[in-house]
Amino acid sequence: MAAARRHTGALVVALSLLVVAAADLTAVLLWQPTSRSLLHDVLVVLWPLPALIGLLVGAYELFLHRRLVTEISRITGPSIVEHLLPGDVLKTFLSSIYGSNDANQDVISGVLGGHGVQPHGKDLTISTNTTVRMELQGIDPTTYHLVITQTYNFRHNVPVDRFVIFATSNVLLRDTISAACRYPLFELYYITDPSLFLDSVDDLLGSAQIAVDYVDHAGSVRSAAPSQIPPVEVRFDQWQNYLTFFREPMWPLPKLSPHDHMGDLRIFECDLSAIAEDHMVRAIQGLSIRSRTLQRTNEGFCYWQPPYPSYVEQISFDARGLGVGESPEHEFAIMPFLFRSNTVTGQWLKAADLDDLTVRSWLLPGHGVALMWREARG
Repeated sequence: MAAARRHTGALVVALSLLVVAAADLTAVLLWQPTSRSLLHDVLVVLWPLPALIGLLVGAYELFLHRRLVTEISRITGPSIVEHLLPGDVLKTFLSSIYGSNDANQDVISGVLGGHGVQPHGKDLTISTNTTVRMELQGIDPTTYHLVITQTYNFRHNVPVDRFVIFATSNVLLRDTISAACRYPLFELYYITDPSLFLDSVDDLLGSAQIAVDYVDHAGSVRSAAPSQIPPVEVRFDQWQNYLTFFREPMWPLPKLSPHDHMGDLRIFECDLSAIAEDHMVRAIQGLSIRSRTLQRTNEGFCYWQPPYPSYVEQISFDARGLGVGESPEHEFAIMPFLFRSNTVTGQWLKAADLDDLTVRSWLLPGHGVALMWREARG
């Protein structure tokens, strides 16, 4: 509506200028003073000016304006956006929709991943082909190993040669690390029972195997088979280099102190060049990690969430090994919390009857799937 009013107003101005020019020209042609007149000389010199301005304004509004705006938008719009940080673009868009709100940062973190909202976050970690396998291996009637195999294929090569492992038993840290991580390639493990935290971390470090498809420094694409990489623990006084909330406040969190979390957080770094067959890793195309953590059986559930935005093809389950010794027989139900899935869920089934969960959709940090169990009934 405003654009239409502006367009109409410009045409009225153009028409008015043409009328003024016509009046001046008429006066010049009809008025022939007997002696030299300053007014007549001024009209002779100036009458083409309003006519020219009126013609230009009219031609611009009638023929050039729409084409010019369309062409400028086509040429410069995407180019400008491409040169802005994705987090800045999304922040501006969300503010125009929802208003200025600190909670918009949660949406930005979910859509772009934590690395996308860092000041230097231009290279986003986004997996366009992801598969997950969850396996439960009973140890005794009270504990089991949760074995998860995750495979990621990234939309763009991730320019990094390090892989970071976070392990925590703190719920607050669990829900914030993905948005706060300052490294593009990482995995987060949550141990639900704090009394198992240290043993579970040792179990994780002794079992984790990583395979990568990578680009070496010569530009050649190579693959490294699954291997154990000796992780190096990050000292607590260096944690601020890995997690933003140890460096500065991060809404809704104030700045946290590493000293307060020395008992519920461990950070490890793996040098991916250690499995690259004497090559130096320049960037990662794909990543597969198989890990094992110690969990309590009586909690009755386990779950998986992506650390960064991921297009997930399917998630498979193997719970046949959960029951050992005097363990009761269990039945299981798959409970996804995501945009959509193509598998009917919510039914309680025997372990042998669990089907793969066909997802074929994007999962953002905060989405995932839970596998629940209870003692078999009837």
